[in-house]
Amino acid sequence: MVSPSPAVDPVAARLDRFLDDIRIRSAEYGPDAVLFLDAAIATLSGGKRLRARFCHTGALAASGVDDFPDADALWGLGAALEIFQSAALVHDDLIDNSDTRRGRPASHRALEAAHRAAGWSGDAEAFGRSAAVLLGDLLVAWSDDLLEETLVGHPRAAAVRSEYARMRRDVTVGQMLDIAEESAWSVSAPEALLERALRVAALKSARYSVEEPIVLGAILAGADAGLVAALRAFGHPVGMAFQLRDDVLGVFGDPAATGKPAGDDLREGKRTALIAIARENLGIEERAWVDAGIGDPQLSDDDIARMQELIRSSGALARVEEMIAGYTADAAAALAAAGLSAEATQSLRALAEAAIARSA
Repeated sequence: MVSPSPAVDPVAARLDRFLDDIRIRSAEYGPDAVLFLDAAIATLSGGKRLRARFCHTGALAASGVDDFPDADALWGLGAALEIFQSAALVHDDLIDNSDTRRGRPASHRALEAAHRAAGWSGDAEAFGRSAAVLLGDLLVAWSDDLLEETLVGHPRAAAVRSEYARMRRDVTVGQMLDIAEESAWSVSAPEALLERALRVAALKSARYSVEEPIVLGAILAGADAGLVAALRAFGHPVGMAFQLRDDVLGVFGDPAATGKPAGDDLREGKRTALIAIARENLGIEERAWVDAGIGDPQLSDDDIARMQELIRSSGALARVEEMIAGYTADAAAALAAAGLSAEATQSLRALAEAAIARSA
């Protein structure tokens, strides 16, 4: 688990201020909108605040000082990233038909339950799913709203806005590729599956989880093109290792730590690097059994245990751990070559270690 950071409190305070304004401006929407707004606000509680912390450290790398002179803009940018993260999770849980998030009902399930509790007529499950689509859209809008508030009059507004837009596009395309891969794998060359899985990991998660927050913080603080390139060279492999760790936890993680059922990625049909490598190494019958089972929401605990063992015995788990180690080494080399201050170097190193070596 990522430990607390001094960057968390100012970001939370900026987020609270923004949400207070939202509540005031939303009074005209009427009582039926309250459950919708409350559901959106609920997604912003908890979490590691990882993106805000990487953003803060990117600014530190560019400015050389922890007492950032443009602090309110930095905390606003970090808070906007946290809202965008919540939007991505709402849509991701809906697409994956996940029941839980951080040990609580996923947003579409919470909205479904609210429909039932209110005694409304109609299909509660359909309501929950439809409302969650709009909920994710609302959070994206809030993220953009807070970003624009943050950038008013800022000398680097155009550059930050352009980078933020790139991040949004990458995540959306990456999410679509993730969905496509759950079907397209069957007509793809087996030797291409790992490359395809890594492309999804890069676009859907690695860039917006680590690389872009660092770069956005650095651009806000006035980083030149050389420093931005150096920080990308560090952030990308950290982001890839972060996502591969997430893939491992999605299959082998402890539900008590992850807040999601064991083997959830297998029931959801995630075609990750783990699965690509396992398929490459398994025998024909075992591969066929995995292909038939992955994506089946009714997989029993015994089925999950067998699939976990096949992935492990195929060497896929060991290979992915090697890949994580390789990305970690690449990040360390890039950080050493970046020429940052000792404080920024240590902060980035500590955040990277916490992001990669985690159990949730």
